[in-house]
Amino acid sequence: MKHQVTIYTDGSSRGNPGPGGYAAVLQAGSHQKELSGGFAKTTNNRMELMAAIVALEALKQPCAVQLVSDSKYVVDAMRQGWIHGWKKKGWSRGPKKPLKNAELWQRLDRAASAHEMTWTWVKGHAGNPMNERCDELAVAETEKPNLQPDPGFIEDHDEQGLL
Repeated sequence: MKHQVTIYTDGSSRGNPGPGGYAAVLQAGSHQKELSGGFAKTTNNRMELMAAIVALEALKQPCAVQLVSDSKYVVDAMRQGWIHGWKKKGWSRGPKKPLKNAELWQRLDRAASAHEMTWTWVKGHAGNPMNERCDELAVAETEKPNLQPDPGFIEDHDEQGLL
């Protein structure tokens, strides 16, 4: 029987693009672990994806995971199967239609594939204690000094509306 894990995630950026942070709270039985990080210049959607990726990559064995996020961007793509269509199209939305954050979607697909996943959306800033904790951690990351660059964020792509 697989271990049951609940993961709460959130991403944040001050400005879009701007300094960004991501956070996750993992719960399994009586155990709880918090993960967070940030980048000097990124987007909110990239941080939402990073929160889910980092949390799933932290699991040491296949689990039954309920991932709870306030990001419709992440939850809808996974729950409604959009990611499968992008994958079939070579990680694009179609001819001459690049997929925003393709490298992060690929990483999330790999990380999620090891687990039995349930994706749950919750309204942000609506009093869910774990979602609020993730928000607090993610925002704190945006305020840290000496944040490193987001290796996948490309300024030109943002200016072209690709991120």
